[in-house]
Amino acid sequence: MDSFIYSLNATVPIFLVMILGGFIRRCGLVNEHFVNQANKYVFHVALPFLLFKDIAQADIRTDFDIRFVLFCMLVTLACFVSIWVMTDLFMKDNTMKGSFIQGSFRSSAAILGIAFIQNVYDNVGMAPLMIVSAVPLYNILSVIVLTFKADSQKETQAGNIKKACVNIARNPIIIGILLGLICSLLGISFPPIIDKAVTNVAQTATPIALIVIGAGFEGRKAVKKIKPTAAASFIKLIGQAAVFLPLAVWLGFRNQELMAILIMLASPSTVSCYIMAKNMDNDEVLASSIVVLTTMLSSITLTGWIYLLRSFGYFT
Repeated sequence: MDSFIYSLNATVPIFLVMILGGFIRRCGLVNEHFVNQANKYVFHVALPFLLFKDIAQADIRTDFDIRFVLFCMLVTLACFVSIWVMTDLFMKDNTMKGSFIQGSFRSSAAILGIAFIQNVYDNVGMAPLMIVSAVPLYNILSVIVLTFKADSQKETQAGNIKKACVNIARNPIIIGILLGLICSLLGISFPPIIDKAVTNVAQTATPIALIVIGAGFEGRKAVKKIKPTAAASFIKLIGQAAVFLPLAVWLGFRNQELMAILIMLASPSTVSCYIMAKNMDNDEVLASSIVVLTTMLSSITLTGWIYLLRSFGYFT
């Protein structure tokens, strides 16, 4: 019961804010112009500030564990490559591929991960280190696949590679992560005035992103894409964890380490999937559908994973 309550506390509030976004859109309090502008704000300002703050305030030097970092990075790469290959083999509609691949492998590690771990343990443990290991890769790999699979993509392979590199270098989320990592490694701290300002901006990321995804969710179109949405949700919440959690256990990861890996593998698709798909000319309807469905189902699936791992004594 405790695990169930922990999971509900982490996921249900997120889904309720999405519902609020849809409600205020239908009441006419916001319109499509607001949704588009808010998307840009979250992508270019709020999310980079959030990631910068989380990583800059973490003690990366003390907590650094090369084995844990390599595991997170290699597993993220393996999930991405295998999902891309399988998608190209089995999905016929090219316009959906970018959003499907991104939604299937990319977790809500930053927005949901730390909050969820705090609900279970007194401290966030290895969560910042997992974010440093996986989240930059999430963004780099997402930029690559969204660049190559964009609806307007008509360039040569060389042109796409160049465009992907430019998009990676300019990606504000990646910049925020790198700046946060530099500050953490160098032990840089800011005066309270600056720190409070950064925190205030960072705190706008999650609520605005969730309201925007709810306001931009198009139910009728999403129903037409229920099959790819369901497939991506299965991969995101069950498939990846079923393959790689046994490996993590075999390698000896336990407690906060294993919880961070579980969040990386089996938490809902991040709202950044919708933000980036929208901003990079991919299928934002499919992206938002995956985010909504994985968020809805994660309270059940994450509870199941936690119960299973606790039953075998891997969580204390």
